[in-house]
Amino acid sequence: MFRPVLTLALLSLSTALPAQEAAKPVPALTAEDNALINAPLPADQAAMKAHVMFLSADAMRGREAGSAEYEIAAQYVAAQFYAAGLKPAGIDGSYLQPVPLLSSRPADKGTLALTRGGAAPVNLVFGEDYLPAPDPERPVTAIDAPVVFAGYGIVAPQYKRDDYKGVDVKGKIVAIFSGAPGGFDGEERAHFGNNGNKAAIAAKKGAAAVIMLESPVSAKVRPFARLADSWDEWRMTWADAQGRGHLPSAGTPVVATVSLKGAGRLFAGDKGWAGALKAAEAGKPVIAPFASGALLAVALKTERKTVTSSNVAGMIPGSDPKLKDEVVVLTAHLDHVGVGKADAKGDTIYNGAMDNAMGIASLIEEAKRFQASGKPPRRSVMFLAVTAEEKGLIGADYFAHNPTVPKANLVANVNLDMPVITYKFEDMIAFGAARSTLGETVARATAAVGVGVGKDPMPEQGFFVRSDHYRFVQQGIPSVFLWPGLAGAGGEAFNRFLAERYHRPSDEITNPEIKWDQGVRFIDANYAIAREIADADARPAWKKGDFFGLLYGGYGAK
Repeated sequence: MFRPVLTLALLSLSTALPAQEAAKPVPALTAEDNALINAPLPADQAAMKAHVMFLSADAMRGREAGSAEYEIAAQYVAAQFYAAGLKPAGIDGSYLQPVPLLSSRPADKGTLALTRGGAAPVNLVFGEDYLPAPDPERPVTAIDAPVVFAGYGIVAPQYKRDDYKGVDVKGKIVAIFSGAPGGFDGEERAHFGNNGNKAAIAAKKGAAAVIMLESPVSAKVRPFARLADSWDEWRMTWADAQGRGHLPSAGTPVVATVSLKGAGRLFAGDKGWAGALKAAEAGKPVIAPFASGALLAVALKTERKTVTSSNVAGMIPGSDPKLKDEVVVLTAHLDHVGVGKADAKGDTIYNGAMDNAMGIASLIEEAKRFQASGKPPRRSVMFLAVTAEEKGLIGADYFAHNPTVPKANLVANVNLDMPVITYKFEDMIAFGAARSTLGETVARATAAVGVGVGKDPMPEQGFFVRSDHYRFVQQGIPSVFLWPGLAGAGGEAFNRFLAERYHRPSDEITNPEIKWDQGVRFIDANYAIAREIADADARPAWKKGDFFGLLYGGYGAK
């Protein structure tokens, strides 16, 4: 599942891997656990549960992208696609699309040396003032340049906003607050607050490097001290044919996260800093940039390695001669976060039953629904299990840039990520639905199965840009992200899952709250949505003037 929005530079361009530990004895299942796991169910519920049993078993060790266990999971999904009658849609006639992954992490603590005026250089303090970030492009990074503060680092011509207005950052180090201020809707706010997008803007401005600053808001939501536990973990991106990482800010690395305390030292003596801090604390949407009197010498070393992990793709060919070349892509991520810190019971395996073995199980069973209907869809439907979602939506991004069918043929994406089925859901949430005609499709399809469409309960979280569908959006493809809704008992149950099981070893099939009949209802609704998209006379289109549709040149937006 997606990571929180307010992450800093350590999680800026990709998401950190968990701290891997040596294998430890797995806590034994109790008789009660086994009774729960093996309890008989109706055939449709049992089919879904069987997939989750296999994919979230301790033997799969959390299905971390690039691991041997993940590849076993990929082969399992390929076998299930074969059994469901899907045509191979990977490469070379297979169900697999290998994804070359470039991993990187700081090789040491690095140094950030500050010089102001004619004074002697002063080193910022590791773990207190700063934490280094890896540079995937090179093993040794050395940058010595003036520092410029650029507010939140946002450039949005459509809102007549440029946080760089009045400052020149070419060849300099840009310091920007993490996150984004209010004033945007939740989905756009998350887009503008994404550190990878910010770094890409800095690169276009000619900056030499970027440092992410802890802000007064992020200090409350995700304090700098919490990042110290993961500073030296592996990050990941995908690599091109030459082994170069796919980076939104190539040539302009994000080199560090700097705490509020460190920023106070960095900008001490700069008149603009006190005003910037005051504006941020007050929630002002725009903060004046300024050129600092500081020079910063950054020295970093980065450890890098390459691994391969597979996307899994199967296809039901379309039956309509005029529409069969158009492809509707249904996605779910297959990876989870692997093995990490032990919980109170000594369990180190992050099984990922709900996140996202449940989504993969839904994807497989949805494929069976299409085949069992006896009616081929008019458009082709691709079922795509992607890797490295937990590392920053990497597998989806690779496929969106390197699809196994012509990119122009991709007309829609429907994404399934962590459906929480611990309650009888009364509605469904379709993040991003209002931005395209997919919204009307979802409303009609869910009504047909007796489920309404609920509103985004947490618009400030910007979930629309935090799972695999966002990578399709960035290619101009109308997309939605589906969840069981939070009406009625849903809100309490969902929040309990987040508090007690999300990204914890306790996200296991032994969770007594799982309601498999609700999993079948979730599949029913997803099938109805995908079927209508596949059979509709018109392809999905962005709403005219939609922000994302215009930004990424999507069909119908102009």
